[in-house]
Formats: sequence, structure tokens, C-alpha cells
Amino acid sequence: MRDVKKTIENLIDKCNTSIISAVDSEGYPNTKAMLKVRLREGIKYFYFSTNTSSKKVSLYLENPKACIYFYNRRFFRGVMLKGKMEVLQDAESKEKIWKVGDKMYYPLGVTDPDYCVLKFTAMSGRFYSNFKSENFDIV
Repeated sequence: MRDVKKTIENLIDKCNTSIISAVDSEGYPNTKAMLKVRLREGIKYFYFSTNTSSKKVSLYLENPKACIYFYNRRFFRGVMLKGKMEVLQDAESKEKIWKVGDKMYYPLGVTDPDYCVLKFTAMSGRFYSNFKSENFDIV
């Protein structure tokens, strides 16, 4: 999995869009495109910025089961990661991924109550490349 892990990390780092999914109260998936992942720690932890008032935040608070997906259109490769999504609102987490241009989304700055962090923890995944898929666990 070593070379595949490196390939997956490179694929993720080059993606300008992230796809995230939550489960609604009726058990249906809710999928949304997001901006590039803000911070990645290996292929286990991923941090996104979002509005506290968004629908996805309420879905994750109800049910933390989540999925994120990254793909490379040119080489027709993709990786799907399954795990759980936490909604973090503590100052340390917010400051950790804050960027200068974020004030246009969160006018009150890093302390804006409508700014929060989504932390995804991956447990397993599926990598697709060269017309085949490979399942893997993340430790």
C-alpha cells in the first residue's frame, strides 16, 4: 500500500474540490462539493472550513457517519474514504486552519460564530485506478 498511499496523497493534494457526503435523518446520502481540504494529516485526518449554519453541519451533528471523495479527471483515478465527521468550534481548531481570505466568508474573523471546522477521520477507503479498485483500511 506504500506506493498507493503516496499516489492517493498526491491525488488529494492536487484536487481543488473535495466531495463530502453525510447521511440525513431518512438514511439518504447528502453530497456536497467543498473547496480544497484545508489541512491533511496523512490519509487519516482531514480538516475543512464551513459555515456553522449550513445543513451539512446539522446532519453531521445528528449522524457523524461520512464519506469524502477525491478524483483526478485526467487520469480517471479516485479515492473514496469512509469514516466520521466531527464539528469543531473550539478556538484552537478554528485558528489551525484559518486563512487570510476567510474574512470574506466569515466577516467577524476567526471568532465568527458562523465559522466552524469539519474534522474527518478516515477508517477505510477504496482507490480506483487503471480500471481496478482496491479496498484498504486506515490505521
